[in-house]
Amino acid sequence: MNITFRQLRYFLALAEQRHFTRAAETIHVTQPALSMQIRALEEMAGGQLVERTPTGIVLTPRGRALADHARKVLATMSGLEQALRQPGQGGRLRLGMIPTVAPYLLPEALPELRASDIGRDLHLREAMTERLLNELESGRLDAAVVATPPEDDGMVAVPLFTDRFLLAGSSGRIAGFSDRADSLRPQSLDPAQLLLLDEGHCLGDQALEVCGLSRRGGRLDLGAASLSTLCRLAAQGMGLTFLPEIARRQEMAAAPGLAAIRFPDPQPARQVLLMRRASTPADGWFDELADTLRQAGQGLLADDGVSQFR
Repeated sequence: MNITFRQLRYFLALAEQRHFTRAAETIHVTQPALSMQIRALEEMAGGQLVERTPTGIVLTPRGRALADHARKVLATMSGLEQALRQPGQGGRLRLGMIPTVAPYLLPEALPELRASDIGRDLHLREAMTERLLNELESGRLDAAVVATPPEDDGMVAVPLFTDRFLLAGSSGRIAGFSDRADSLRPQSLDPAQLLLLDEGHCLGDQALEVCGLSRRGGRLDLGAASLSTLCRLAAQGMGLTFLPEIARRQEMAAAPGLAAIRFPDPQPARQVLLMRRASTPADGWFDELADTLRQAGQGLLADDGVSQFR
């Protein structure tokens, strides 16, 4: 048996995309080339790895086992490559970031990153948490900024900053809360008025958690793909949403009529983290990256001392 790293990369792309055409696009090859490598891999594996369906593919038990091993093999190889070429020493730094952090943190952090050695060959990836963690585990990312604590002992996470949730809506709606701001609680909000991100976005799940709600609740208005969309709907009086504090300046500038108010202590919040594989040598670059991102985040969280923002 002579399985190549290329075949493992192709197979993992197919396992994640569950569709030959999409998988071929992600790894920049033709679909026939991908299919040929998968057939060769199945011959060497001694059995079928995927089941072809009208809508895509499903992994067989043999395929699932191979996917697990392939992620470990590629992660180990990536760790070896990274050990030989560290950021700041000619090495490429591949950084992932969730969509509810990237548009706000990156503009603050990029000038400092570009001025430092670790940012000279920086490649950025914006995706939802599950995708980032899969790519981090498989070695396609070196580090990722997320807001979900790791459950895998093979990951190392350091806190960057605490991002508090504000309640945002139209000026009129938020003004209606001003007379009871001291007693305002997420659990007291009407679920029918909440605008939340679709499944897969950790911010939506965290907002539900602080309200003690579930996605199975039929009254929740779910489905928005971006925080910017939610803020614009809220500014037009369509409902209320949770606004991370790091997004406050940018979203309120972009959505006239949007206002926000703080919850009283203890304020609902999320912890923003920087993660890497435990097997990846840090050698200074990880701490430097964390310090740069932490300082950028603190700049976004500067409190102007008032409880309500317009």
